[in-house]
Amino acid sequence: MTAATERAAAQGDPLAPLLPHLGAVGAAKPGSSDYDLTPHLRLPEGRTLRPAAVLVAFQPGPGGPELILTKRSSRLQHHAGQIAFPGGKPDPGDTGPDATALREAREEVGLDPATAEILGHLPAHETVTGFHVTPVVARLHARLVPVPEAGEVAEVFTVPLSHVVRLGNYRAERRRWLGQWRSYYVVPWGPYYIWGATARILRGMAERFGA
Repeated sequence: MTAATERAAAQGDPLAPLLPHLGAVGAAKPGSSDYDLTPHLRLPEGRTLRPAAVLVAFQPGPGGPELILTKRSSRLQHHAGQIAFPGGKPDPGDTGPDATALREAREEVGLDPATAEILGHLPAHETVTGFHVTPVVARLHARLVPVPEAGEVAEVFTVPLSHVVRLGNYRAERRRWLGQWRSYYVVPWGPYYIWGATARILRGMAERFGA
């Protein structure tokens, strides 16, 4: 246990159980994949994974930390209406996944990077759409006043940390995808159907949280 983790635990930090399991980018930890529940799924030949980063950001809330998520616009060509972390592909000026995740969060939801403390990274996640996603975990020191990016983000909402770290709140479902049955995790919250890569990354976090 690091000194920072010991201090967090001593201060009753709700995120303290997660801190020892966060690593640096490229750390040798087993990652997750959209194929975890469908190992027989036929992958596209010659696929090349593209880098991306998402911000798994927790803000202070009256009942404890709250996870910030977005609902994508129904007008988008890809993943319309789905629930996602703020994030995306790197720009040429980005210095790494942290910079990508913070820049995308600023563009998508109006997050001030100065309010975010980067805590570390969860293991990378491979998506069926061909992205190698680095989840960047951050703590916000002030509540976000969301400014959704017009045309891309329909809504910004929060989910309690206590909900996403409880493994019993996850279940597996399946649907047809490219002519094959694909299984995936879901972790619904109220009217929000959180599924796919977002749910899988969150479930991996819950596994490390020990809930």
